Amino acid sequence: MGAQSKGTDESVRTDQTEVGQIEIAPGVQLAQIGLGVFQVPPDEAQRVVEDALELGYRHIDTAAAYVNETGVGAAIKASGLAREEVFVTSKLRNGDQGYDSTSRAYADTCGRLGLDRLDLYLIHWPYPSAGLFVDSWRALEKLAADGSVRSVGVSNFLPEHLDAIAAASELRPAVNQVELHPTFQQTPVLAATRAAGAAVEAYSPLGQGADLDSAPVLAAARVHEATPAQVVLAWHLQQGHIVIPKTARRERMVENLAAASLRLSEGELADISGLDSEARIGGDPATFALTQIR
Repeated sequence: MGAQSKGTDESVRTDQTEVGQIEIAPGVQLAQIGLGVFQVPPDEAQRVVEDALELGYRHIDTAAAYVNETGVGAAIKASGLAREEVFVTSKLRNGDQGYDSTSRAYADTCGRLGLDRLDLYLIHWPYPSAGLFVDSWRALEKLAADGSVRSVGVSNFLPEHLDAIAAASELRPAVNQVELHPTFQQTPVLAATRAAGAAVEAYSPLGQGADLDSAPVLAAARVHEATPAQVVLAWHLQQGHIVIPKTARRERMVENLAAASLRLSEGELADISGLDSEARIGGDPATFALTQIR
């Protein structure tokens, strides 16, 4: 039986028993399916995250650059869930890179979220033209050593950026969050990420919808009586990726979470992997230099 393509709220297991967990740092477990809130407007963030938590999500991914941390924090508080039940990630924006400014930015993020500490804090982009990401990593290393954050990692880091922080620090990144979907698989980046001891986390895991109409995805969806989105998410999960699909709609949240119960065949996985066309959607980490996304 496939994943439920037209789920109801009741179809979601609130304890996430079917969602895999990956240990990203000693004693730190991260659910493979989370909710991303990129492009969720600040005035909608609380409602969206409250819906997700009610439906069973326990992994929420935001960033200072999304300008919606306050709404995310309000939703966590309103949920009534114990703090340890919700895994919260945020990210250092480019304009705050540097050793001292990173520490201040982290404190500001915690303040907006209304939390004493985060479960995971990432450098959002390497921003190589500024030449500050190694200093920022050293600040994250100190935050982790002090117990101010449970785990730290990076986002959009290419192999050369991972090598640079490895040369400057003994602390490995827990995660490298990168654009990753069937038509943009970044094989060298994933290999370098895993060699660095970091988990692979996929943003835009559905290619912002562009990958859902491909023949292998549609064929698997028919066989498993699942949605194309569930098929692509299952493709990620079976390769050990963490995924943070963004949606503001309850029914999509239900469907995405139900992808945890779908198992694709080896042939289906191979056919979907064959879609790789190096079709990047987002910014190029080698050159991306905006200090604020919104």
